[in-house]
Amino acid sequence: MSRPPFPPFTETTARQKVRMAEDAWNTRDPDRVVLAYTADSRWRNRAEFPAGRAEIHAFLTGKWAREREYRLIKTLWAFAGNRIAVRFAYEWHDDAGQWFRSHGNENWLFDAEGLMAERHASINDQPIAEADRLFRWPAGPRPAEHPELEDLGL
Repeated sequence: MSRPPFPPFTETTARQKVRMAEDAWNTRDPDRVVLAYTADSRWRNRAEFPAGRAEIHAFLTGKWAREREYRLIKTLWAFAGNRIAVRFAYEWHDDAGQWFRSHGNENWLFDAEGLMAERHASINDQPIAEADRLFRWPAGPRPAEHPELEDLGL
């Protein structure tokens, strides 16, 4: 199994990889998303450390059950060889209807087949009012014309 583009990344292919990841996560489909990771991929996501596709799938299933109406934007921060760093923000609400904007950074390590072998994420949640939401597109991938994080002042 492979997932182009492959390392070593150029600026163009790194940006492509970031947008592909964003689009996949915005589907909120763990079956689809988990295929971008190696069978033995290791993660750090806040205080959770899933390893392997089965644990990552369970993690994503729980995440999107809790984080309702999830909308994500990722942006390339840096790249070199088989590594990419991104910053991101996503909006969601909990069961009580409280909205949040979660801000974070991720460091990614890819194998030669373009699959992510490691993902290290640091994330902070900011409560926001529903009226302050900036990510209002219909469920699914972000429309091409929607502003980037930088354009939104994030």
